[in-house]
Amino acid sequence: MVTEIRVEKVETSKINTVNFEHLPFGKIFTDHMFECDFVNGEWQQPVIKPYGPLQLDPSARVFHYGQAVFEGMKAYKDDNDNILLFRPHENYLRINISSKRLAIPEFPEDYFFEGLKTLLHLEKDWIKKGRGNSLYIRPFAIASEGAISASPAENYKFMIICSPAQSYYEEEVRVLFSEKYSRSADGGVGFAKAAGNYGAQFYPTSLAQKQGFQQIIWTDASTHEYLEEAGTMNIFFRIGDTLITAPSNDRILDGVTRKCVIQLAEDNNMEVEIRRVRVAEIKEAAKNGTLQEIFGSGTAAVINPIAGFGHGGETFELPKLENSYASFFKEKLMDIQYNTGVDDIHGWCYKV
Repeated sequence: MVTEIRVEKVETSKINTVNFEHLPFGKIFTDHMFECDFVNGEWQQPVIKPYGPLQLDPSARVFHYGQAVFEGMKAYKDDNDNILLFRPHENYLRINISSKRLAIPEFPEDYFFEGLKTLLHLEKDWIKKGRGNSLYIRPFAIASEGAISASPAENYKFMIICSPAQSYYEEEVRVLFSEKYSRSADGGVGFAKAAGNYGAQFYPTSLAQKQGFQQIIWTDASTHEYLEEAGTMNIFFRIGDTLITAPSNDRILDGVTRKCVIQLAEDNNMEVEIRRVRVAEIKEAAKNGTLQEIFGSGTAAVINPIAGFGHGGETFELPKLENSYASFFKEKLMDIQYNTGVDDIHGWCYKV
C-alpha cells in the first residue's frame, strides 16, 4: 500500500486568471505539483504542494551530468465530467525504462498512480471539456544531490507538474531530412526520454527553421540513409495505401501513440510495414506520385500531418487529401480519448 500522500493546498487558486481560449503550450501551470524525494536509498513520503520554484544546490548533479528523464501524458474530461487518462501504464513503464538507462532509481508504481490520481482530482477544474482540450501532464525525475564528482547521484526528486493545453500545432508543418546531425546512435539513450536528447536537437532544428522547416526528421547516425523519427514525434509514411514506419530500437523512442496507430491500422485491415525506411525511397515515391502522406504521432500533437519535406537541396510538397490516413487516425484516437461513445476494445482509457 502506498505511503500516505501529504497534501498542502493553495490558499487561492489562480485558475480565474487563465484565458483557456488562448493557451500557449507548456507555459501555464496548475495550482499544485507532486514531489517525492529519494534519500538514503529509499523513496520518501510523497507530497502534493503549491506549484512553485525548487531549491537546489548549484552542484546538483542534474546540472552537471544530465541525470534527468521525463514523460508526457494527457488527462481528458468527457461529457459526463469523468477524468480519463490514455494508456498511463505505458508512460509509467517507460519512465522507469528511461530512469534505469540513466542510473536513476525506478519509481514505485503505487506512488505513481496514487500521486497522479490525487493530483488530478485536486486539479479537476483545470481539465476542460471539449475536443482538443486536455491537461498535459509532465512526470520527471532529476538528480538532486549536491556533488560534482562524475558518478550517479545518491539523492533524486520525482515530480509531476500539469499544464492546460489545446491543440499543439496550429500551422502546417514542413520537415527537413537530416543529412549531417544525428539525434542518437546505437547503444546510446535514443530510446529513453532523457532530457539531453531534446537539448541536443535544438541547434540543428534552429538551422532547419532558418530554411523554412519546422522540424527535422532524423536519420541514422552511421549513414544518414534511413529515416527514424522527428524531434517530438514518431513518423509514418504512406506509399500508395501502405503505411510504413521505422522499427523501434535503441535510437528511437517507443511512442505510445505510435503503437496505437499501428494497432488501429491493423484493426481496420490497413497494410502496415514496420521496417527501415530509406531517404531515397521516400524521395522517389514523392517524385513518381505514390507518396500520399507523411504524418507524425505523439502525445502532444496526437497526429500531425506533414505538408512537405526537404533534402539535399530539393523540396517536395505532399498532396492535400480529403480522406487522409492522418485524419482517420486522429479521429479514432480522439474518440477513444474523449470517450465519445466508441468501443474501446483495447482498454486504452483509464478512468481516474
